Amino acid sequence: MGMTTQNFGAFFKTSPHPDQATDFAQIQTSHFLPAIERGIEVAQTRLAKIKEQTETPSFTNTVLAIESATEELEQVSGVFFNLLGALSDDEMQKLAKQISPKLAAYNSDLLLDAALFQRVKSVWDARDHSPALQGEERQLTEKVFKRFARNGALLSDDKKAQLRSLDQELSKLSPEFSDNVLKATNSFEMHLTEAAELEGLPESAIDAAAEAAKERGKSGWVFTLHQPSIAPFLAYAAKRELRQKLWHAYNARALDTNPALVLRIVQLRDQRARLLGYKTHAHFVLEERMAETPEQVASFLTRLLQKVKPAAERDLAAVKAHKKQVTGDESFMPWDYAYWSEKLKMKLHDLDDEQLRPYFKLENVIAGVFEHARRLYRIEFRERSDLPVYHPEVKTYEVVESGTNRHIGLFYADFFPRASKRSGAWMTSFREQGLFQHIADNKVLRPHVAIVCNFTKPTSTQPSLLTLDEVKTLFHEFGHALHGLLSDCKYVTLAGTNVHWDFVELPSQIMENWVTEKESLALFAKHYETGEVMPDELIEKIRKSSQFQAGYFALRQLNFAMLDLAWHTVDPNTIQDVVSFERSATAGSALFAPTEGTSTSTAFSHIFAGGYSAGYYSYKWAEVLDADAFEYFKEKGLFDQEVARAFRDHILSRGGTEPPMQLYKKFRGREPDPDALLRRDGLI
Repeated sequence: MGMTTQNFGAFFKTSPHPDQATDFAQIQTSHFLPAIERGIEVAQTRLAKIKEQTETPSFTNTVLAIESATEELEQVSGVFFNLLGALSDDEMQKLAKQISPKLAAYNSDLLLDAALFQRVKSVWDARDHSPALQGEERQLTEKVFKRFARNGALLSDDKKAQLRSLDQELSKLSPEFSDNVLKATNSFEMHLTEAAELEGLPESAIDAAAEAAKERGKSGWVFTLHQPSIAPFLAYAAKRELRQKLWHAYNARALDTNPALVLRIVQLRDQRARLLGYKTHAHFVLEERMAETPEQVASFLTRLLQKVKPAAERDLAAVKAHKKQVTGDESFMPWDYAYWSEKLKMKLHDLDDEQLRPYFKLENVIAGVFEHARRLYRIEFRERSDLPVYHPEVKTYEVVESGTNRHIGLFYADFFPRASKRSGAWMTSFREQGLFQHIADNKVLRPHVAIVCNFTKPTSTQPSLLTLDEVKTLFHEFGHALHGLLSDCKYVTLAGTNVHWDFVELPSQIMENWVTEKESLALFAKHYETGEVMPDELIEKIRKSSQFQAGYFALRQLNFAMLDLAWHTVDPNTIQDVVSFERSATAGSALFAPTEGTSTSTAFSHIFAGGYSAGYYSYKWAEVLDADAFEYFKEKGLFDQEVARAFRDHILSRGGTEPPMQLYKKFRGREPDPDALLRRDGLI
């Protein structure tokens, strides 16, 4: 197991568990800081040895040695940040404020080390004369070289010191931003005591609100800002002033605490980019993306906006007209949209989410998503009750190749909201796939992948019944999980989801396409009480309504992407105020007049705490790829083995071992057709 693992206490006490599953039961919060400090020490000792060498720098004694120096540190910090998102408390949040600066300092020590960089550079410079530097070895060398070069290795000593202090400060701000959003989300509740206030709400939402009240020791019903609570309320609650209250609270999250953080974060990112010789933070980020430059992203978004905005305006006009027709009242506010849009969908397509819920029992949908993986990629998920988990609600599965039982990896699923979990849904890894020199004596290990969601909880009267959107979210995150699980690379840095961020959403978004196909729904959409398969007419309604309000929702994504790009391309010294800047940045992609006392930016965790800065456009970029890729499946058959095999071989298993466009062309035989997305949304 490597000589240093005994210093990491519970993190590597894994021998009782097959495939070294993380032994969560043994890990206490107090273990993290000492384990991370020890991980940094061990890594620094290894890095010092690399520099002491007298042999000519080579891939093995330099690039690979740097790659594997941090194995234990990566493992421990990975577990820490995963639990910070899924099982946080005050102690963990306090710890994040100590741990993040330590990791940032270590990172600066590594990337600003001139002697290490010289060794990496000499391996990179000799690449064309080195027969050993082919394929993954060459790709890893390039990645390590660029990581140094793009993070200050070429700077003078005084500029390195400046960069170090910028990184220190930045490392503290993201956890603080995140913490403020979580606190704002958890601190609000709308407590209702009159049955009349629940008018219009479906039974499922009322039951969940009664459970939430009971958990808090209250009578009546409690609604919160967590998606399974707020989404049905905005879509169905007849009392307009209550919808307004909930909508407003959601859109004002962290407006009292985060504006100064937003301004400081964009200032520091801008200073950092300029110090490194880039025009803006977006120029720095996009150099390592398929899109390459902010100009290309801007023209991509503008091209979409020209097609999408007129469609979105038509969508909104239809909803407004329906409200006026029913009520005679012309006034229309953002908190009216979900409610009246749902009513219009009912009128046009005779469909609302509540009709579908009984067919989407969580356990059936999970079985369905596993069946898709079996049919497409010939893998099976077997539930295990003997593996340790970090929370009793987490389920674990072993993933094996069908027929041969070859071990593929472990899969963890954590489905329901709780106060200790941030909102949203995401995929993560407790261990990446790839070579571990120290932890596993030079073996290539299989991955441990998790998805974390916030779905409708079961109540005392019924199981967890999902909305169609939640089903799509489950398929989406499962697509990311497949990208992690089916990885077949040699080096961790190139494996799984370690790809360009505007490519990483392709495996996730393509999975959503199956959700609206009859052949797919027949596999899992069964009534939770009768077991009957979803009737054809309901499936037809889903299919017909799949383009309902497509323009509106596409514009919403473009609005977020344009806001993100603006924050990271405009000189932050010219920005006085978060709210007014946000309004001017999104004026061209907004459908409603701004509402006083609200802001998107102050709770925009994707870009201020999550790694999507200057990258939110990726969702739309990858939608072009996934629409084009799914057309191939539709053409050949939803579960066609040849297409699925090509997708697995060239996309899911290859990680970042080749440039993404190269991988895509190997799968599809050509570049993606940019109009595929507009075709799917019915916009051309």
